[in-house]
Amino acid sequence: MIDLHCHILPGVDDGAQTLEDSLAMAEKAISQGITHILCTPHHNNGKYKNPKQSVIPRVAQLQEELDQRQLPLTVLEGQEVRITGDLLEDMSRDEILFTDLEDTYILIEFPTMDIPAYTEQLFFELRGLGKIPVIVHPERNAKFREDPNRLIPFLDMGVLAQLTAPSYVGTFGKSIQKTAKEMVKHNLVQMVASDAHGVTKRNFYLKEAFEVIEKDFGQEKVLAMQQVAKDLLNGDIINFPVYTEVKKRKFGLF
Repeated sequence: MIDLHCHILPGVDDGAQTLEDSLAMAEKAISQGITHILCTPHHNNGKYKNPKQSVIPRVAQLQEELDQRQLPLTVLEGQEVRITGDLLEDMSRDEILFTDLEDTYILIEFPTMDIPAYTEQLFFELRGLGKIPVIVHPERNAKFREDPNRLIPFLDMGVLAQLTAPSYVGTFGKSIQKTAKEMVKHNLVQMVASDAHGVTKRNFYLKEAFEVIEKDFGQEKVLAMQQVAKDLLNGDIINFPVYTEVKKRKFGLF
């Protein structure tokens, strides 16, 4: 199993703080059946900066530590990139990491409470360059929770969206869990990742999420989502069932 979004690199953001933390996370990941982790430290979120040049050697160091301990886990370079108006400039300076070696898919984090006004234009420009933004944990964004159908204009552009596993099993509360289930039901999200930050805080829950998704929607949905994760690592074109609109009466305050 592949985990496309994980804060396992030690001492770079609000995830693992020490090598011991990272190793504990690695052991937990292995117990979940995870074989590959994309290391995705926060980048440009106002607090943390983890440019490509600093992430690559840190991932190599972590892989050495895992290999020395014979932990069967492959870690790969990535980032969770906060959406900013400077993203294209940062790409031109070669500071941005993608999920794949072809530099096709890029994990994009939105502010918790908002969808920036320039998002559509930025995504249009990225798509014009052959890049595919992947909106991470939309179910935890206030605007997408208010109306999950706000994802549809972005999906229509060829953008993708990644659900966080703990959201689906209720770790972030019933409201976010309800949104997560609606997004999976209507194929508004195409993949699941852990967004794990540790073993005592923000754990993986990837195995548990897939078990519940299979119970809710069948094994075919799970296999399709797991295939998307492989496609993103390989830089391949994804094939996923068509998304549909959520009936709005299910959302809102009253």
